[in-house]
Amino acid sequence: MSSKFDDLLTQLGTGKWNIIFFFTCAFWSFLVPSQFLNGVYVAPSISYTCRPPPDVNATSVNSCSYSINGSSGVEEEIPCSEWDYDTSVFTSTLTSEFNLVCEREILQATYQGMYMLGTFVSPLLGGYLADRYGRLAVAVSTQVILTISSIGIVFLPNFTLILATRFIMGVVSLLTLFVLAMEVCEPKKRSTVGILIGLPWALGSIWWGAAAYFIRDWRWLQLSVALPTLLIFPFMYLMDESPRWLIVVGQHEKALKALQKAARWNKATLPPESDLYALMAEIQKESATGQHKTKPGDKDKRCSFLRLPAILSTREITIITVVVCYAYFAVSLVFDGLNLSGATFSADPFLYIILGGVMEIPGYSLTAPLIQRFGRRWPTSASFLIGGVLILALAFIPTDISWLVMTLAMSGKLCISGSFQIIYVYSTELFPTEVRSQAIGAASVFSQLASVILPYITTVLGPILPWLPSLLFGGSSLIAGFATLALKETLNMPLPDTITDLKKTRKAKLSSGEGDEREMEAMDTKN
Repeated sequence: MSSKFDDLLTQLGTGKWNIIFFFTCAFWSFLVPSQFLNGVYVAPSISYTCRPPPDVNATSVNSCSYSINGSSGVEEEIPCSEWDYDTSVFTSTLTSEFNLVCEREILQATYQGMYMLGTFVSPLLGGYLADRYGRLAVAVSTQVILTISSIGIVFLPNFTLILATRFIMGVVSLLTLFVLAMEVCEPKKRSTVGILIGLPWALGSIWWGAAAYFIRDWRWLQLSVALPTLLIFPFMYLMDESPRWLIVVGQHEKALKALQKAARWNKATLPPESDLYALMAEIQKESATGQHKTKPGDKDKRCSFLRLPAILSTREITIITVVVCYAYFAVSLVFDGLNLSGATFSADPFLYIILGGVMEIPGYSLTAPLIQRFGRRWPTSASFLIGGVLILALAFIPTDISWLVMTLAMSGKLCISGSFQIIYVYSTELFPTEVRSQAIGAASVFSQLASVILPYITTVLGPILPWLPSLLFGGSSLIAGFATLALKETLNMPLPDTITDLKKTRKAKLSSGEGDEREMEAMDTKN
């Protein structure tokens, strides 16, 4: 089976039209780490001591209270209300400005957690909106909100408002641009482009660590990484809506205009308009979404929302959905967990983030030739398994052997970075166009669920049970490595446009002699 639209993309080739999409998505990827890892430098754990009132003769002072001689001669312990903070590393942080210490110390994790909570809420809503109203419309509107929020948070004087703004920033941090870039990419370059789009994330992590090293005041630091978000809008203005999506939802005239623009910019030749309209009509006809649309006056389908979700409607797509959702959960838990574990694995918070970003570069770039040669399934599984073993070992290594701890942590980061990037490319190729944003959104919910609980694992549980985070991260990675083997290979396979295409692919694979005999017999019996 060949995808009709993929054949069309092959005719268009790769040129200026596609590069605008790729560059815009890459720049977006570069900007994300400074917000995603924001709490590491904006609301860090810092040393502090209680500062008793100047008119009080304290007999003893600790971090959260001081003692005085009571009227009865018995020493009384008074909770502290002001503190002196160590400014040798950071001159100003949310921790020091809003006294996020002692009983309020959990708010350090909450600052990071509110952003993650927003990203937990957003994927399903974002996927639904992108599938209904278009990828570009959602990408532009969310980027506007993100830019205003990331700059505006600098001027907020109230910590509750800051938390609310962080939540909004998380809500609008969607993967819509990535989906859009992949949908306009010709098949033979899809894996390479998908990997390289993620490479700027590593550069963004390095930039975030370097910026924090030179700017130690949290407001100036936030402003310095928020202002560059304005630069993305000129490039978004040059982009078109995804022709794939326009075809599937029946907006064929707009799709034709986008394809004609692509042909002009890429200096390619398209088939005659009549042939293109016929092709678009055929693709839309195969769409399960189009087949199940409620017609005007069809009162019997008012409860269509009770039907099984499309991403669980067949055996083929259910397997993909379940495995990909868990893989997203595991890769986020491990990748983000390592990013937030600098205080555990290193004494230098700036060096740890920068080195982590450096390790991501080969983790991303080397995966492109690997998955082009060996496919997606085995490299994904291997990187999960190897990374899981390395990180699991951290649970049993004494923390005073700092060189070994750092080596294992960075090696694990290298492996999980590969898994992180491949799984996004892999899942985009596994899901059909008609539910791709919805499916990626559902998987992203599981990814962000891991991110929501992570700050509390690393900040709250980590100091109490130092071995627990490594045990959770390593074990989750191992399970994901084995689960990935249940997925099909997508190397050199056309990007499916409809759920029906998944079944066609499976039948074609069986008829060509691939797959085991038991599956063929089961298919014969069923049919």
